Amino acid sequence: MKIYLLSLGAGLLVGIVYSLLNVRSPAPPVVALVGLLGILVGEQVIPFAKTLINREPAAVSWLNQIKPHMFGHLPKGNAPSEVKPSDKV
Repeated sequence: MKIYLLSLGAGLLVGIVYSLLNVRSPAPPVVALVGLLGILVGEQVIPFAKTLINREPAAVSWLNQIKPHMFGHLPKGNAPSEVKPSDKV
């Protein structure tokens, strides 16, 4: 989760710098991002429909296929007891 917050912070910082310099962001417009979200959701319609037709619980499809594909796998950190001396910065 830390990497996502760092990425968001870096993006905010770059956005502020762009604003101060009066430079337009090279990022795609919101319409394009909504279209990408539609693509991700659309890819999952057929597999989800198959689980409903096969009378499998929808939660199985959500947890095993849709959630990891739509939201990615969150990074897993090491437990404090598993941290090696070489991992410390």
